[in-house]
Amino acid sequence: MQVKAVLFDLDGTLLDTLEDHARAANRVLQSRGFQPHDVDVYRYFIGDGGKMLVTRALPKEQRKEAVIDACVAEFREDYGRNSMEKTIPYKGIPELLDKLGARKLKLAILSNKPHDLTGRIVAELLPERNFNAVFGHRDNVPRKPDPSGAVEIARLLNIPPAAFLYVGDSAVDMKTAIAAGMFPVGVLWGFRPMRELQKNGAKALSERPEDIMRIIDDTSF
Repeated sequence: MQVKAVLFDLDGTLLDTLEDHARAANRVLQSRGFQPHDVDVYRYFIGDGGKMLVTRALPKEQRKEAVIDACVAEFREDYGRNSMEKTIPYKGIPELLDKLGARKLKLAILSNKPHDLTGRIVAELLPERNFNAVFGHRDNVPRKPDPSGAVEIARLLNIPPAAFLYVGDSAVDMKTAIAAGMFPVGVLWGFRPMRELQKNGAKALSERPEDIMRIIDDTSF
């Protein structure tokens, strides 16, 4: 089947959000006297929503519901205010989006980041890009790897899931793609290693954003 649409993850795929996540979470930890983490450690904390990020960042003995809930509220407030201090598109991403748009492919984003914040960040950091749908996490839709959001986007764009390339950087993304019936492409510039992507079903790997064009041209499914 010919590729008619590309669905992207956001964090670690289109945007390098690692440092802003780490800085916000570390400020929450330090405000409570807990040890902060190196920025690189957050590569393994990001991807399953803010509550899971905070839970993973907290000391194990502090992972009690009341502490988690309070820290999540502080993190969301801090990150909401400071989410674009260091965040930038990965090198080559604007050019890739332009090439995909020139081919008249439909483009969409699905993130586990809160929906309103997802839209605001995309509008600010990827302006004038022709995304046909930009969805973050909404209370009435399960988070990835549940495929509900991806399937909803396919329905909204009136394109069968099998005609989608799903591009992401983590096991969560690969699992979402497979569950939604989309073609999973793992990116190697993001937060997680190649072995995680391969283990969780990536059918193609992209070392650089421009590789996505080759994958579209070379892959038949």
